[in-house]
Amino acid sequence: MLSKIKLHLLGVLSTLFLFSEAQAQSSASTYSALGIGEFNYSGLTQNQGMGGLGISFGTGWNANVVNPALSTRNTIFNFQAALNYKKIDANNGNQTSDVDGGGLSYLAMSLPLKAGKVTGGLGLNQITSVNYNLLISSEVSNTDITAINSIVGDGGISEAYGSLGFLIGDRLSLGLTGSYLFGSTIRTDQLALFDSAANQVGTTTEYYERLTVSDVGLKLGAHYYFPVSEKSNLHFGAIYQRLGNVGGKAFAKLAAFGQASDPDSDGDLIANNEPGSIFIPDRYGFGVTFEKTNKLAIGLEAQYQDFKQFRNLNDDPLQLKEAIKVGLGMQFVPDYTAIDNPLKRSTYRFGLEFQQTPYYLNATNINDIGINFGTSVFVNQMSQVNFAMKFGQRGTTENGLIRENYVNFTLGFSLNDNSWFYKRVFE
Repeated sequence: MLSKIKLHLLGVLSTLFLFSEAQAQSSASTYSALGIGEFNYSGLTQNQGMGGLGISFGTGWNANVVNPALSTRNTIFNFQAALNYKKIDANNGNQTSDVDGGGLSYLAMSLPLKAGKVTGGLGLNQITSVNYNLLISSEVSNTDITAINSIVGDGGISEAYGSLGFLIGDRLSLGLTGSYLFGSTIRTDQLALFDSAANQVGTTTEYYERLTVSDVGLKLGAHYYFPVSEKSNLHFGAIYQRLGNVGGKAFAKLAAFGQASDPDSDGDLIANNEPGSIFIPDRYGFGVTFEKTNKLAIGLEAQYQDFKQFRNLNDDPLQLKEAIKVGLGMQFVPDYTAIDNPLKRSTYRFGLEFQQTPYYLNATNINDIGINFGTSVFVNQMSQVNFAMKFGQRGTTENGLIRENYVNFTLGFSLNDNSWFYKRVFE
């Protein structure tokens, strides 16, 4: 019910970001009201700083959750975490709203089971985010009644994952990630009616919908490189993510304000924790990167998901399209050997991102384009502080839609240690 209504509610709105300590979270968008929210395609902080690149390139100083095959580059123990903050200026052509929010972005750990040959990983990551708050005012036909809808959504799907990467021969790496998917999304629609004198007519009603998921997912990755010269390599990478039918339960009820979330109160109980599944289409990714060892890396990558196949727990019809992401990025290290000069030894990143999101409204594709910057600064011989920033624009004010100008900040760290898995020698 609510999913059908949402297709017509992106008129005059504002956005509220919420986050919970129980899950990794990242700020979402007003467009996360559609489908199961906004997908995270851009990886960890170091990936975000260079246009989301991570399928065909990775380093030993940071974990890689984009392509598990590249975890073999982590020959030392690595623990990584980050916080996220996002500020959005939403504009429908007539009104604007400035909103912001954020929270814990991810936790990731990489450990060499056999240094340079087999690497394992564990972590907590956000797959989708739903954060929006819509306020809609509309006239009831052939009356002097005004309807006010307050529509709020919060939640998303998180994953607790384990991964393995294997180096086969000298240049080929394969990887596997198994994920436990969990999370819930709560959406409410509160409706109040007012006459021409601003007096409320009747009582406020509320539609409450809670969708909870619990299932497993799988991602496969591959990486291969060719030496171009003594100090240069050409890297190729590919990923395939299979989520498919993600099992869950749906609760939905229409009742008086404040009563809809209680299954035992008066009202119209539509679904009482009924089991079902969300079908999330397969995700494919490919990339190529040129690397000048310990100096420069330039890459181009693309990802694809066909959301025309998407189905939600209520099997509501949603007009979604293919999601396509293209990232162009680079990173540069001034002087890797400058042990006493952290700024020269640091990594500096730049990238461009284009996304055709799966959202399709008023015969219009919702596109997202952004420019990225980032850096990783050594705080001692091995550990780093990571920073990424993106300036972007999503959507358009044409055809009665919303344009979002946003800036996204991610700040984290990488703790590296090379002593955990080596035997100490005493003389």
